[in-house]
Amino acid sequence: MNNLNRRTFINRSAVGIGSLAFASQLLADDKVEVSQKDSPFGPNIQPHFPAKAKRVIFLCMAGGPSHLETLDYKPKLAEMDGKPMPEAFTKGQPLAQLQNKPLNCYAPRFKFSKHGQSGQEICDQFPHMAKLADDIAIVRSMTTKQINHDPAHTFMNCGTQISGRPCMGSWIQYGLGSESKDLPGFVVLASEGGGQSQPIASRQWHSGFLPSRYQGVYFQSKGDPVMHVGNPPGVTRADQRHVIDTVNGLNQLRNQLVDNPEIETGISQYELAFRMQASVPDLADVSDESQETLDMYGAKPGDGSFASNCLLARRLAQRGVRFIQLYHRGWDHHGGIEGGIKKVSKLVDRGSWALIEDLKRLGMLEDTLVIWGGEFGRTPMSQGGSGRDHHIKGFSLWMAGGGVKPGISYGATDELGYNAVENEVTVHDFHATMLHLLGIDHERFTYKFQGLDMRLTGVEEANVVKEILA
Repeated sequence: MNNLNRRTFINRSAVGIGSLAFASQLLADDKVEVSQKDSPFGPNIQPHFPAKAKRVIFLCMAGGPSHLETLDYKPKLAEMDGKPMPEAFTKGQPLAQLQNKPLNCYAPRFKFSKHGQSGQEICDQFPHMAKLADDIAIVRSMTTKQINHDPAHTFMNCGTQISGRPCMGSWIQYGLGSESKDLPGFVVLASEGGGQSQPIASRQWHSGFLPSRYQGVYFQSKGDPVMHVGNPPGVTRADQRHVIDTVNGLNQLRNQLVDNPEIETGISQYELAFRMQASVPDLADVSDESQETLDMYGAKPGDGSFASNCLLARRLAQRGVRFIQLYHRGWDHHGGIEGGIKKVSKLVDRGSWALIEDLKRLGMLEDTLVIWGGEFGRTPMSQGGSGRDHHIKGFSLWMAGGGVKPGISYGATDELGYNAVENEVTVHDFHATMLHLLGIDHERFTYKFQGLDMRLTGVEEANVVKEILA
Protein backbone atom coordinates (compact mmCIF):
# COMPACT_ATOMS: atom_id res chain seq x y z
CA MET A 1 0.00 0.00 0.00
CA ASN A 2 2.85 2.37 0.87
CA ASN A 3 4.52 1.64 -2.50
CA LEU A 4 1.28 2.36 -4.29
CA ASN A 5 0.85 5.66 -2.46
CA ARG A 6 4.42 6.65 -3.25
CA ARG A 7 3.98 5.82 -6.93
CA THR A 8 0.68 7.69 -7.06
CA PHE A 9 2.23 10.71 -5.35
CA ILE A 10 5.12 10.87 -7.84
CA ASN A 11 2.73 10.43 -10.77
CA ARG A 12 0.33 13.14 -9.65
CA SER A 13 3.13 15.48 -8.61
CA ALA A 14 4.79 15.26 -12.00
CA VAL A 15 1.61 16.00 -13.88
CA GLY A 16 -0.55 17.84 -11.35
CA ILE A 17 2.01 20.14 -9.78
CA GLY A 18 3.62 20.65 -13.15
CA SER A 19 0.33 21.91 -14.54
CA LEU A 20 0.47 24.83 -12.11
CA ALA A 21 3.40 26.16 -14.10
CA PHE A 22 1.30 26.08 -17.26
CA ALA A 23 -1.55 27.92 -15.56
CA SER A 24 0.79 30.70 -14.53
CA GLN A 25 1.24 31.72 -18.19
CA LEU A 26 5.01 31.52 -17.83
CA LEU A 27 5.07 29.51 -21.02
CA ALA A 28 8.24 30.41 -22.86
CA ASP A 29 11.84 29.35 -22.34
CA ASP A 30 14.98 30.69 -23.85
CA LYS A 31 16.55 28.28 -26.30
CA VAL A 32 16.01 24.87 -27.84
CA GLU A 33 18.08 22.20 -29.58
CA VAL A 34 18.19 21.30 -33.26
CA SER A 35 15.57 18.58 -33.02
CA GLN A 36 11.86 18.25 -32.53
CA LYS A 37 12.53 16.47 -29.26
CA ASP A 38 12.93 19.98 -28.07
CA SER A 39 15.43 20.61 -25.27
CA PRO A 40 15.87 23.95 -23.52
CA PHE A 41 19.14 24.92 -25.20
CA GLY A 42 20.03 26.49 -28.55
CA PRO A 43 17.80 27.27 -31.55
CA ASN A 44 15.92 24.67 -33.56
CA ILE A 45 17.42 25.90 -36.81
CA GLN A 46 20.56 27.62 -37.89
CA PRO A 47 19.69 30.74 -39.93
CA HIS A 48 19.60 29.92 -43.63
CA PHE A 49 21.45 33.14 -44.47
CA PRO A 50 22.78 36.18 -42.60
CA ALA A 51 19.98 37.82 -40.62
CA LYS A 52 19.35 41.55 -40.75
CA ALA A 53 17.00 41.49 -37.74
CA LYS A 54 17.49 39.81 -34.38
CA ARG A 55 14.09 40.59 -32.94
CA VAL A 56 10.60 41.86 -33.88
CA ILE A 57 8.33 44.44 -32.26
CA PHE A 58 4.84 44.34 -33.77
CA LEU A 59 2.69 47.38 -32.97
CA CYS A 60 -0.71 45.87 -33.73
CA MET A 61 -3.46 48.44 -34.27
CA ALA A 62 -6.32 46.14 -33.39
CA GLY A 63 -9.72 46.86 -34.89
CA GLY A 64 -8.70 47.72 -38.42
CA PRO A 65 -7.11 51.16 -38.84
CA SER A 66 -8.41 53.07 -41.84
CA HIS A 67 -5.65 53.44 -44.43
CA LEU A 68 -7.64 56.42 -45.74
CA GLU A 69 -7.08 58.35 -42.50
CA THR A 70 -3.51 57.21 -41.82
CA LEU A 71 -1.18 56.27 -44.70
CA ASP A 72 -3.03 56.28 -48.05
CA TYR A 73 -4.46 59.60 -49.24
CA LYS A 74 -7.04 59.49 -52.06
CA PRO A 75 -7.92 62.92 -53.54
CA LYS A 76 -10.31 61.29 -56.03
CA LEU A 77 -12.29 59.84 -53.13
CA ALA A 78 -12.51 63.35 -51.68
CA GLU A 79 -13.95 64.60 -54.98
CA MET A 80 -16.62 61.88 -54.95
CA ASP A 81 -17.72 62.42 -51.36
CA GLY A 82 -21.39 61.42 -50.97
CA LYS A 83 -21.70 60.06 -54.52
CA PRO A 84 -22.53 56.41 -55.21
CA MET A 85 -19.54 54.11 -55.21
CA PRO A 86 -19.05 52.85 -58.79
CA GLU A 87 -20.44 49.34 -59.01
CA ALA A 88 -17.36 48.19 -60.92
CA PHE A 89 -15.41 48.40 -57.66
CA THR A 90 -17.84 46.60 -55.37
CA LYS A 91 -19.87 44.10 -57.43
CA GLY A 92 -19.36 40.61 -56.06
CA GLN A 93 -16.86 41.83 -53.49
CA PRO A 94 -16.94 40.78 -49.80
CA LEU A 95 -18.50 43.24 -47.36
CA ALA A 96 -18.89 42.87 -43.60
CA GLN A 97 -21.83 45.08 -42.52
CA LEU A 98 -22.68 46.98 -45.70
CA GLN A 99 -24.48 44.17 -47.52
CA ASN A 100 -27.66 45.36 -49.24
CA LYS A 101 -27.07 48.97 -48.16
CA PRO A 102 -26.39 52.09 -50.22
CA LEU A 103 -22.67 52.33 -50.98
CA ASN A 104 -21.67 55.99 -51.04
CA CYS A 105 -18.16 57.35 -51.24
CA TYR A 106 -16.82 58.83 -48.02
CA ALA A 107 -14.03 61.37 -48.32
CA PRO A 108 -10.85 61.15 -46.23
CA ARG A 109 -11.64 63.02 -43.04
CA PHE A 110 -8.26 64.75 -42.71
CA LYS A 111 -5.54 66.36 -44.76
CA PHE A 112 -2.33 64.58 -45.69
CA SER A 113 1.08 66.21 -46.10
CA LYS A 114 4.40 65.15 -47.56
CA HIS A 115 7.25 64.70 -45.12
CA GLY A 116 11.00 64.27 -45.09
CA GLN A 117 13.34 64.02 -48.02
CA SER A 118 11.34 61.00 -49.18
CA GLY A 119 8.13 63.02 -49.46
CA GLN A 120 6.04 60.27 -47.87
CA GLU A 121 2.38 61.26 -47.50
CA ILE A 122 1.05 60.78 -43.96
CA CYS A 123 -2.16 61.99 -42.34
CA ASP A 124 -1.85 65.25 -40.44
CA GLN A 125 -3.42 63.62 -37.36
CA PHE A 126 -0.12 61.76 -36.84
CA PRO A 127 2.48 64.55 -36.58
CA HIS A 128 5.01 62.46 -34.65
CA MET A 129 4.73 59.47 -36.95
CA ALA A 130 5.19 61.86 -39.86
CA LYS A 131 8.67 62.59 -38.53
CA LEU A 132 9.52 58.96 -39.31
CA ALA A 133 8.93 59.44 -43.05
CA ASP A 134 12.58 58.81 -43.89
CA ASP A 135 12.87 55.85 -41.49
CA ILE A 136 9.92 53.70 -42.56
CA ALA A 137 8.79 51.69 -45.55
CA ILE A 138 5.06 52.16 -46.12
CA VAL A 139 3.32 49.23 -47.79
CA ARG A 140 0.06 50.46 -49.32
CA SER A 141 -1.03 47.25 -51.07
CA MET A 142 -1.70 44.79 -48.26
CA THR A 143 -4.56 42.32 -48.69
CA THR A 144 -6.01 39.64 -46.45
CA LYS A 145 -8.70 36.94 -46.65
CA GLN A 146 -10.71 37.37 -43.47
CA ILE A 147 -13.20 40.21 -43.11
CA ASN A 148 -14.18 39.87 -39.44
CA HIS A 149 -11.93 40.76 -36.53
CA ASP A 150 -11.14 37.49 -34.78
CA PRO A 151 -10.48 35.36 -37.87
CA ALA A 152 -8.60 38.30 -39.42
CA HIS A 153 -6.32 38.51 -36.39
CA THR A 154 -5.87 34.74 -36.56
CA PHE A 155 -4.95 34.97 -40.24
CA MET A 156 -2.52 37.84 -39.66
CA ASN A 157 -0.90 36.09 -36.71
CA CYS A 158 -0.95 32.48 -37.87
CA GLY A 159 -1.17 32.56 -41.68
CA THR A 160 -4.44 30.66 -41.53
CA GLN A 161 -7.95 31.26 -40.21
CA ILE A 162 -7.92 27.84 -38.52
CA SER A 163 -7.82 28.32 -34.76
CA GLY A 164 -5.22 26.38 -32.84
CA ARG A 165 -2.31 26.88 -35.24
CA PRO A 166 0.96 28.46 -34.04
CA CYS A 167 1.23 32.23 -34.27
CA MET A 168 4.19 33.99 -35.87
CA GLY A 169 5.76 34.85 -32.51
CA SER A 170 5.75 31.19 -31.53
CA TRP A 171 7.16 30.13 -34.90
CA ILE A 172 9.98 32.66 -34.59
CA GLN A 173 10.86 31.71 -31.04
CA TYR A 174 10.69 28.01 -31.93
CA GLY A 175 13.09 28.58 -34.81
CA LEU A 176 15.56 31.03 -33.30
CA GLY A 177 15.11 30.73 -29.54
CA SER A 178 15.53 33.75 -27.31
CA GLU A 179 18.53 35.76 -26.25
CA SER A 180 17.13 36.08 -22.73
CA LYS A 181 17.49 33.49 -19.97
CA ASP A 182 15.50 35.49 -17.42
CA LEU A 183 12.44 36.48 -19.45
CA PRO A 184 10.11 34.71 -21.90
CA GLY A 185 11.18 34.92 -25.52
CA PHE A 186 7.72 36.06 -26.67
CA VAL A 187 5.81 38.73 -24.74
CA VAL A 188 2.40 40.32 -25.41
CA LEU A 189 1.10 43.65 -24.07
CA ALA A 190 -2.21 45.42 -24.66
CA SER A 191 -3.72 48.89 -24.29
CA GLU A 192 -6.99 50.40 -25.44
CA GLY A 193 -8.81 53.63 -26.18
CA GLY A 194 -10.05 55.76 -29.05
CA GLY A 195 -12.81 53.58 -30.44
CA GLN A 196 -14.71 50.35 -30.00
CA SER A 197 -12.31 47.94 -28.27
CA GLN A 198 -12.68 44.54 -29.86
CA PRO A 199 -11.58 41.69 -27.57
CA ILE A 200 -8.34 39.87 -28.39
CA ALA A 201 -8.37 36.12 -27.68
CA SER A 202 -5.33 34.55 -26.04
CA ARG A 203 -5.14 32.05 -28.90
CA GLN A 204 -3.65 34.89 -30.95
CA TRP A 205 -0.36 34.24 -29.13
CA HIS A 206 -0.73 30.47 -28.78
CA SER A 207 1.91 27.94 -29.80
CA GLY A 208 -0.61 25.60 -31.45
CA PHE A 209 1.01 22.29 -32.32
CA LEU A 210 4.46 23.59 -31.41
CA PRO A 211 5.71 22.71 -27.91
CA SER A 212 3.95 24.82 -25.32
CA ARG A 213 7.06 26.68 -24.15
CA TYR A 214 6.86 28.77 -27.34
CA GLN A 215 3.52 30.43 -26.71
CA GLY A 216 3.46 34.10 -25.85
CA VAL A 217 3.32 35.32 -22.27
CA TYR A 218 0.79 38.07 -21.63
CA PHE A 219 2.21 40.86 -19.48
CA GLN A 220 -0.23 43.14 -17.70
CA SER A 221 0.12 46.82 -18.49
CA LYS A 222 -0.89 47.89 -14.98
CA GLY A 223 0.57 46.68 -11.72
CA ASP A 224 2.95 43.74 -11.76
CA PRO A 225 3.50 42.64 -15.38
CA VAL A 226 3.07 39.02 -14.27
CA MET A 227 0.58 38.04 -11.58
CA HIS A 228 1.97 36.43 -8.42
CA VAL A 229 5.53 37.24 -9.48
CA GLY A 230 6.43 37.89 -5.85
CA ASN A 231 6.56 35.33 -3.05
CA PRO A 232 3.77 35.38 -0.45
CA PRO A 233 4.60 36.75 3.01
CA GLY A 234 6.91 34.46 4.96
CA VAL A 235 8.29 32.65 1.90
CA THR A 236 11.92 33.46 1.17
CA ARG A 237 13.75 33.06 -2.12
CA ALA A 238 15.64 30.12 -0.58
CA ASP A 239 12.29 28.50 0.33
CA GLN A 240 11.09 28.97 -3.23
CA ARG A 241 14.33 27.48 -4.58
CA HIS A 242 13.85 24.41 -2.38
CA VAL A 243 10.26 23.90 -3.59
CA ILE A 244 11.26 24.20 -7.24
CA ASP A 245 14.18 21.78 -6.80
CA THR A 246 11.85 19.28 -5.13
CA VAL A 247 9.12 19.53 -7.77
CA ASN A 248 11.62 19.36 -10.62
CA GLY A 249 13.18 16.29 -9.02
CA LEU A 250 9.78 14.60 -8.98
CA ASN A 251 9.15 15.62 -12.55
CA GLN A 252 12.51 14.19 -13.61
CA LEU A 253 11.65 10.88 -11.95
CA ARG A 254 8.36 10.80 -13.83
CA ASN A 255 10.04 11.68 -17.10
CA GLN A 256 12.43 8.75 -16.74
CA LEU A 257 9.34 6.55 -17.01
CA VAL A 258 7.32 8.28 -19.73
CA ASP A 259 9.86 10.39 -21.68
CA ASN A 260 7.31 13.18 -22.22
CA PRO A 261 8.71 16.43 -23.72
CA GLU A 262 5.98 18.42 -21.97
CA ILE A 263 7.43 17.36 -18.62
CA GLU A 264 10.79 18.73 -19.77
CA THR A 265 8.94 21.90 -20.72
CA GLY A 266 7.39 22.05 -17.25
CA ILE A 267 10.81 21.75 -15.62
CA SER A 268 12.24 24.57 -17.72
CA GLN A 269 9.16 26.69 -16.98
CA TYR A 270 9.64 26.34 -13.23
CA GLU A 271 13.22 27.49 -13.66
CA LEU A 272 12.17 30.42 -15.85
CA ALA A 273 9.47 31.38 -13.35
CA PHE A 274 12.06 31.45 -10.57
CA ARG A 275 14.39 33.66 -12.60
CA MET A 276 11.50 35.93 -13.56
CA GLN A 277 10.83 36.66 -9.91
CA ALA A 278 14.04 38.68 -9.99
CA SER A 279 14.02 39.92 -13.59
CA VAL A 280 10.41 41.14 -13.94
CA PRO A 281 10.50 43.68 -11.08
CA ASP A 282 13.72 45.06 -12.56
CA LEU A 283 12.07 45.25 -15.99
CA ALA A 284 9.10 47.18 -14.61
CA ASP A 285 11.21 49.56 -12.53
CA VAL A 286 11.90 52.48 -14.88
CA SER A 287 13.67 54.60 -12.30
CA ASP A 288 16.83 54.18 -14.36
CA GLU A 289 15.14 55.96 -17.30
CA SER A 290 15.76 59.68 -17.66
CA GLN A 291 12.92 62.16 -17.47
CA GLU A 292 13.82 63.13 -21.03
CA THR A 293 13.14 59.56 -22.17
CA LEU A 294 9.83 59.38 -20.29
CA ASP A 295 8.77 62.70 -21.80
CA MET A 296 9.77 61.56 -25.27
CA TYR A 297 7.39 58.60 -25.02
CA GLY A 298 4.76 60.54 -23.12
CA ALA A 299 4.89 57.61 -20.72
CA LYS A 300 3.57 57.44 -17.20
CA PRO A 301 4.81 54.03 -16.08
CA GLY A 302 2.09 51.77 -14.78
CA ASP A 303 -0.77 53.66 -16.44
CA GLY A 304 -1.47 50.87 -18.96
CA SER A 305 -1.06 53.20 -21.93
CA PHE A 306 0.31 52.38 -25.36
CA ALA A 307 3.13 54.86 -24.76
CA SER A 308 4.21 53.09 -21.57
CA ASN A 309 3.98 49.74 -23.34
CA CYS A 310 6.26 51.07 -26.08
CA LEU A 311 8.84 51.96 -23.47
CA LEU A 312 8.44 48.52 -21.90
CA ALA A 313 8.86 46.97 -25.35
CA ARG A 314 12.21 48.71 -25.75
CA ARG A 315 13.29 47.43 -22.33
CA LEU A 316 12.21 43.91 -23.27
CA ALA A 317 14.15 44.15 -26.53
CA GLN A 318 17.25 45.27 -24.65
CA ARG A 319 16.96 42.19 -22.44
CA GLY A 320 16.91 39.78 -25.37
CA VAL A 321 13.20 39.05 -25.88
CA ARG A 322 12.79 37.78 -29.44
CA PHE A 323 9.20 38.75 -30.32
CA ILE A 324 7.22 41.55 -28.65
CA GLN A 325 3.64 42.25 -29.67
CA LEU A 326 1.77 45.37 -28.56
CA TYR A 327 -1.96 45.45 -29.21
CA HIS A 328 -3.80 48.75 -29.08
CA ARG A 329 -7.53 48.08 -29.10
CA GLY A 330 -9.29 51.20 -30.35
CA TRP A 331 -9.49 51.24 -34.14
CA ASP A 332 -12.93 49.78 -34.89
CA HIS A 333 -14.64 52.86 -36.30
CA HIS A 334 -17.97 51.81 -37.82
CA GLY A 335 -19.28 55.20 -36.77
CA GLY A 336 -17.75 58.48 -35.68
CA ILE A 337 -14.47 57.80 -37.41
CA GLU A 338 -13.45 61.45 -37.46
CA GLY A 339 -13.64 61.82 -33.69
CA GLY A 340 -12.28 58.31 -33.21
CA ILE A 341 -9.14 59.00 -35.25
CA LYS A 342 -8.54 62.22 -33.32
CA LYS A 343 -8.66 60.27 -30.07
CA VAL A 344 -6.68 57.20 -31.06
CA SER A 345 -3.98 59.19 -32.83
CA LYS A 346 -3.22 61.01 -29.59
CA LEU A 347 -2.82 57.65 -27.85
CA VAL A 348 -0.49 55.91 -30.32
CA ASP A 349 1.27 58.61 -32.35
CA ARG A 350 3.95 59.76 -29.93
CA GLY A 351 4.74 56.31 -28.57
CA SER A 352 5.21 54.84 -32.06
CA TRP A 353 7.62 57.63 -32.99
CA ALA A 354 9.46 57.52 -29.66
CA LEU A 355 10.08 53.79 -29.93
CA ILE A 356 11.82 54.21 -33.30
CA GLU A 357 13.80 57.23 -32.09
CA ASP A 358 14.84 55.44 -28.92
CA LEU A 359 15.96 52.33 -30.79
CA LYS A 360 17.98 54.54 -33.15
CA ARG A 361 19.57 56.38 -30.24
CA LEU A 362 20.63 53.08 -28.67
CA GLY A 363 21.92 51.63 -31.94
CA MET A 364 19.22 48.92 -31.85
CA LEU A 365 17.02 49.86 -34.79
CA GLU A 366 19.36 48.34 -37.34
CA ASP A 367 18.73 44.85 -35.96
CA THR A 368 15.16 45.34 -34.63
CA LEU A 369 12.27 44.96 -37.07
CA VAL A 370 9.36 47.21 -36.07
CA ILE A 371 5.96 46.70 -37.72
CA TRP A 372 2.93 49.01 -37.41
CA GLY A 373 -0.47 47.94 -38.76
CA GLY A 374 -3.75 46.14 -38.16
CA GLU A 375 -5.68 43.08 -39.29
CA PHE A 376 -7.35 44.89 -42.23
CA GLY A 377 -8.35 48.38 -43.39
CA ARG A 378 -11.65 50.26 -43.79
CA THR A 379 -13.96 50.78 -46.74
CA PRO A 380 -13.94 53.88 -48.95
CA MET A 381 -17.72 53.78 -48.53
CA SER A 382 -19.55 55.31 -45.60
CA GLN A 383 -21.23 53.26 -42.94
CA GLY A 384 -24.04 55.09 -41.20
CA GLY A 385 -22.84 58.41 -42.58
CA SER A 386 -19.88 58.76 -40.20
CA GLY A 387 -17.88 55.54 -40.20
CA ARG A 388 -16.27 52.85 -42.35
CA ASP A 389 -16.81 49.10 -42.59
CA HIS A 390 -14.12 46.38 -42.54
CA HIS A 391 -12.03 46.12 -45.71
CA ILE A 392 -9.66 43.39 -46.93
CA LYS A 393 -8.91 44.26 -50.57
CA GLY A 394 -6.34 46.95 -49.88
CA PHE A 395 -4.84 48.51 -46.73
CA SER A 396 -1.56 49.82 -45.35
CA LEU A 397 1.13 49.13 -42.79
CA TRP A 398 4.68 50.31 -42.23
CA MET A 399 7.94 48.60 -41.31
CA ALA A 400 11.21 50.03 -40.01
CA GLY A 401 14.68 48.86 -39.04
CA GLY A 402 15.94 45.29 -39.22
CA GLY A 403 17.01 45.38 -42.86
CA VAL A 404 14.03 47.33 -44.24
CA LYS A 405 14.75 50.04 -46.83
CA PRO A 406 13.87 53.37 -45.20
CA GLY A 407 11.92 56.24 -46.73
CA ILE A 408 10.03 54.33 -49.41
CA SER A 409 6.46 53.61 -50.37
CA TYR A 410 5.63 50.26 -51.93
CA GLY A 411 2.47 49.22 -53.75
CA ALA A 412 -0.73 51.16 -54.29
CA THR A 413 -4.48 50.92 -54.14
CA ASP A 414 -6.76 52.28 -56.85
CA GLU A 415 -7.87 55.93 -56.97
CA LEU A 416 -10.62 55.30 -54.41
CA GLY A 417 -8.55 53.13 -52.06
CA TYR A 418 -10.58 49.96 -52.67
CA ASN A 419 -8.37 47.40 -54.44
CA ALA A 420 -4.64 46.83 -54.25
CA VAL A 421 -3.70 47.38 -57.91
CA GLU A 422 0.09 47.66 -57.78
CA ASN A 423 2.44 45.15 -56.15
CA GLU A 424 -0.10 43.35 -53.99
CA VAL A 425 1.35 42.04 -50.70
CA THR A 426 -0.53 39.14 -49.11
CA VAL A 427 -0.29 38.12 -45.47
CA HIS A 428 1.83 35.14 -46.58
CA ASP A 429 4.16 37.52 -48.44
CA PHE A 430 4.40 39.62 -45.30
CA HIS A 431 5.31 36.57 -43.20
CA ALA A 432 7.85 35.37 -45.78
CA THR A 433 9.50 38.81 -45.76
CA MET A 434 9.61 39.00 -41.97
CA LEU A 435 11.20 35.54 -41.76
CA HIS A 436 13.69 36.48 -44.48
CA LEU A 437 14.84 39.49 -42.48
CA LEU A 438 15.40 37.13 -39.54
CA GLY A 439 17.58 34.91 -41.72
CA ILE A 440 14.94 32.23 -42.32
CA ASP A 441 13.86 30.75 -45.65
CA HIS A 442 10.11 30.37 -45.16
CA GLU A 443 9.94 27.36 -47.50
CA ARG A 444 12.55 25.44 -45.51
CA PHE A 445 11.20 26.40 -42.08
CA THR A 446 8.81 23.55 -41.24
CA TYR A 447 7.49 21.46 -38.36
CA LYS A 448 6.06 17.99 -38.88
CA PHE A 449 2.50 17.72 -37.60
CA GLN A 450 0.04 14.93 -38.39
CA GLY A 451 2.36 13.68 -41.10
CA LEU A 452 2.67 17.04 -42.85
CA ASP A 453 5.54 19.52 -43.00
CA MET A 454 3.71 22.58 -41.69
CA ARG A 455 4.96 26.15 -42.09
CA LEU A 456 3.88 29.67 -41.18
CA THR A 457 3.39 30.64 -44.84
CA GLY A 458 1.20 27.61 -45.59
CA VAL A 459 1.01 25.85 -48.93
CA GLU A 460 -0.07 28.81 -51.05
CA GLU A 461 2.41 30.92 -52.95
CA ALA A 462 4.35 33.34 -50.77
CA ASN A 463 7.06 35.71 -51.92
CA VAL A 464 9.64 37.78 -50.12
CA VAL A 465 9.04 41.45 -50.98
CA LYS A 466 12.62 42.14 -51.99
CA GLU A 467 11.89 45.70 -53.09
CA ILE A 468 11.52 46.85 -49.48
CA LEU A 469 14.76 45.23 -48.32
CA ALA A 470 17.78 47.45 -47.71
